[in-house]
Amino acid sequence: MDFGRILTEKEALALNPLALAYVGDAVQSLYVRHRLVAEHDFKAGELHKLTSALVNAKVQAVLAEKLLDVLTETERSVYLRGRNGKSHHKAKNQTGADYRKATGLEAVLGYLYLTGKFERLAQLLEVQNENRG
Repeated sequence: MDFGRILTEKEALALNPLALAYVGDAVQSLYVRHRLVAEHDFKAGELHKLTSALVNAKVQAVLAEKLLDVLTETERSVYLRGRNGKSHHKAKNQTGADYRKATGLEAVLGYLYLTGKFERLAQLLEVQNENRG
């Protein structure tokens, strides 16, 4: 299945960090949904509740904190650009700090996805799965 052209690092780094975060949010959501469906035989409503509990700014901020020390120099740069990006959205039921950290994490995930670094993307996302217990 072809999801589109893989971007070069230069092309991906030239994108607005909030555009990277937009893609990263979808990537993380799909990853969590895939894991939940593969592991549980729940109805869609229950799957949605579980996904929402795992993909939100508070959880993403915690994950970002855990991953900061293992990010490459480029990934850290993308994270900081995403975290410091000027969003016109307000954090819904989350602190502004958590929202910004979450946006930084999403930017990294979007960058990795768009550049075809799927193995690295899986490594980072697995940290969330490992912490679910």
